Order: sequence, then C-alpha cells, then structure tokens
Amino acid sequence: MQGGLDDWAQTPDGWLALLILLDQLPRMIHRGKPEAFAGDAAAQALLDRGLAHGLAGALAPIRQVFCYLVLEHAEDLDRQERGVVAFAALADLHHDEERAIFDDFLAFARKHRDVVARFGRFPHRNEILGRLSTDEEKDFLRRPGSRF
Repeated sequence: MQGGLDDWAQTPDGWLALLILLDQLPRMIHRGKPEAFAGDAAAQALLDRGLAHGLAGALAPIRQVFCYLVLEHAEDLDRQERGVVAFAALADLHHDEERAIFDDFLAFARKHRDVVARFGRFPHRNEILGRLSTDEEKDFLRRPGSRF
C-alpha cells in the first residue's frame, strides 16, 4: 500500500497480483476491521491505469474476475455500473459449462450495484467504519441475504 511494489504493474500478471494484494488480501486478513478497506483507493487507481493500458485483456477471463472485483467493492455507482458491464462481457464469452460460473459473478455484481444504487454505500460496512446507519439501512441489514 506504500507503493513499494508499483513496478509489478508493468506486466498483466504483476498488475493482477498487485490488485489482489491491495483489494483481496486486506479484506481477508482484516475482516471486520476498518483496515479491510485500506487498499481500496490504491486498488481503484491501479485498476483504472491498467484498464487504460489494456492489461485486463491480456488475462484469461477467470483471472479478469479479480480485476473487476475492485469495481464491485467500490462504494461508487459509476464503478458499480462498470463492474456489471465487465462481468456481463465475461459471461457473454462463455457458452459452455463455465457460463454458470460467470453468470454467478454477474449476479453478485448486480447485487452489489443495486445496494450502492439504493444507499450510495454498503450499509454492512457502517458499523466497521464508524458510520451511522439510517433507519432504512438498519431495516435492510435485518433481512436475510442482505450481506455479502
């Protein structure tokens, strides 16, 4: 997160590895803590730079999933919409037994997008990040299946 591995982003594989380190790893090792989201801004900036240089296209579709999860994790509707488009494109590449896997990724992307469209953020992060929840968010969080 301090930029010591930025040179990895020169190749598609290195870029992907750095995205995973910034986006996925903090979520796993700091689950339930604010630090889980500490790499988000850096991951989003890195994703944007890599997409602008066509790095995702050099990766196999299943590996591209980890790139587009950065969009799915954003509390920003534009990024969410871009994530849905990206996951739909990946699903459209498959017309075999793998299609179901990519359809599942697309369904989760849509679910994330719908939450951000409704609330402007992910309400399940509120407590972790010290944010106050609205009554509507509290009601939403009480419903089964509201968390990811």
